[in-house]
Amino acid sequence: MHKDEYVIETDKLAKTYPGGIKAVKGIDMKIQRGQIYGFLGPNGAGKTTTIKMLSTSIKPTSGTARVMGYDISKDSMKVRKVIGVVPQDLTTDEDLKGIENMELVGRFYDIPPRESRKKAEELLDLVDLTEFGNKYVSTYSGGMRKRLELIVGLIHNPKVLFLDEPTLGLDVQTRTKMWEYIRKVKEEFGMTIVLTSHYLEEVDELADIISIIDHGQIVVTGTPEELKNSLQGDIIEATFSDSMQSKKFGEYSKSVDVTYPKENVVRMKVKDSDMEVPHIMKYMSDNNLSPIRFSISKPSLDQVFLDYTGREIREEEAGDTRKAQMNMRRLRK
Repeated sequence: MHKDEYVIETDKLAKTYPGGIKAVKGIDMKIQRGQIYGFLGPNGAGKTTTIKMLSTSIKPTSGTARVMGYDISKDSMKVRKVIGVVPQDLTTDEDLKGIENMELVGRFYDIPPRESRKKAEELLDLVDLTEFGNKYVSTYSGGMRKRLELIVGLIHNPKVLFLDEPTLGLDVQTRTKMWEYIRKVKEEFGMTIVLTSHYLEEVDELADIISIIDHGQIVVTGTPEELKNSLQGDIIEATFSDSMQSKKFGEYSKSVDVTYPKENVVRMKVKDSDMEVPHIMKYMSDNNLSPIRFSISKPSLDQVFLDYTGREIREEEAGDTRKAQMNMRRLRK
C-alpha cells in the first residue's frame, strides 16, 4: 500500500485528562482512502476522544497523527478544511430552516452564497429532504433531524467524514434507514468515513474495517469477517431457569471455553458443534439439566467483542445515557 493511500495515520496517539484520566492510551492505526472505518466500543472506551483529537477539537497529550497528510497539531487549520464532523450532540439550529442551517455552515467555510445554496439543495435531495428544506428544523422528526445533521457536515466537500455515534437515540427502523444514507454518502462522494458506535450490528453492517477499542486501547483490528473467523469453531448458548443449573452446565468440560454473558446464560465455544452436541446432550441428561433455550451459531461480532475484552458491550451501553436521553427529547420521536 502506497503511503498516500492512507488518509489517516496515527502513531502512539494518547490523551490524558486532568486528574490522570487516561482516555486514549497510545493507539496506532492506518485508514485507507475510501474506507468506512468503524470504531466499536462501549461508552467511555475512548472513541469520542479519538475523534476529537483527529478533528483537532482537542490536542493529544502525546503521540502524533496525520489527516490527509496534515499534522493534527501543527496544521490544525488545514485539517479542518478537509474534514467534516457529525458529533453525537445535535448541532443544527431548531429556529432555522433546514437549508438555512446548511447555508450558515457554508458561510463558515467562505463558500459563495450561490454555490452554497446549490450544494445544500443537492445534499437535501441525497437524503430525501428536498421537500423539507424550507421548513423549520423544530418541525422535523427524529430521523429527519439526523439526516440533516449528516449532510450539514458535507456542505464544504470534505475528504474525510467523522461520524460519532450517528444513530444514537434512534429506534431500530430509523437507524437502519440512516445506514442507507451513510452508504449513499460514501458511494456518491467516494469519501473516507470514520464511524464510532457501540451498536454491534451497525459497524458489522457498514464498516470495511473495524477496530475494537476498550479502556483507551485498540485490542484488535480487521474486517468483520476476519474478526469473526479469528474465533474459529461454533458457539453453543444455553439459558437456564436458575443459576444452579447454569453453573453445573458450565462445568461440562475443561477443554471447552465457557463464558457467562448474562445471568443464567452459558456460552460455549467448541471446535465442531456436530461432534460436540451429542456429548453435551448426554451430559445434560445425566445431570438433569433442562435449558429454557438452546442454540448453535457461528461466532458473531458480539462474541468477538466478548472474547477480546472479557465482557459483552451491552454491559456498558447504559453507562452514560444522559446525553442520549436529552437528544431523544430533542429528536421528538
